[in-house]
This record gives sequence, C-alpha cells and structure tokens, in this order.
Amino acid sequence: MSVYDKLSALGISLPPVAPPAAAFSPFVRTGNLIFVSGHIAKKEGQPWTGKLGADLNTAQGKEAARDVAIQLLGTLHAATGDLNSIVGIVKLMVLVNSAVSFTEQHLVANGASELFGEIFGNRGQHARSAFGVAQIPLGSCVEIELIAELR
Repeated sequence: MSVYDKLSALGISLPPVAPPAAAFSPFVRTGNLIFVSGHIAKKEGQPWTGKLGADLNTAQGKEAARDVAIQLLGTLHAATGDLNSIVGIVKLMVLVNSAVSFTEQHLVANGASELFGEIFGNRGQHARSAFGVAQIPLGSCVEIELIAELR
C-alpha cells in the first residue's frame, strides 16, 4: 500500500508548506538526506499555544505532536514530490513547551512517532530526542524537526 493510500485511509490531507516565519528554508536536501525545519503545532490555523503540565495535558500534547507530523509530511511531499521515495524517517527532534514539573515529553513525542510508524511502517522507525523547553516560537506547545532519507 502506498503512503498516499495510507494517508487517505486515515483521512489525512497533506497541508501546503507554510512560509517560514523567519530567515530560514522549510527544508534543505544534501545528498540523500532531507532536513526539515521545525514546525510548530497549530489549531484552526493558529499556533496551538500553552505549556504542557500547566495549560495542556499529555493527551493534548500528543495530539499536537501528531498535528505537527502531518505538517512535516506536507513539507516532505513538497520537498520530494513523492513520499513513496522516502527510504526512512531518520530522526525527530521534539521540543515540548513544558512547565517545570512536566516530565512526559517522551509521551507527547509519541504522537508524531506513532503516526510515522502508521504511514511508513518499518521505514517510519527513527531515532528521537524529546526535550522540555521554557518557550517555543509564538508560544506554541510543540515544535518538531525531522531528518529523512531518500532513495
């Protein structure tokens, strides 16, 4: 089953690439690797704001991370022209806007990791870092960057 068939079965439509909010490129390709810049969580087209452990719970953070993964897929599609050309998702870096006492960043990050597994199967298995941070641009609750390998 193609990546696009899996997306369709999950009811996922890929969003267009969001224009950068600062001086950077949404993605850069070097050799067979694509580095995708950080994407922030959005709700109804606006930054999904708040701190995990204060304003938002872990389930909401996981949902936000899944939303970011869908945005990342849209950017990967724009970068490659065909998501089926992805050999694998290599690495995610997940930043979670966290209250000082919040310690479930890894569970929030699962929202993205699990979606990549659903979409790409074994090719979606990746290395990952998940960090609690004091703030993310525009007050967003989650930001994720990605590295993928192409054929």
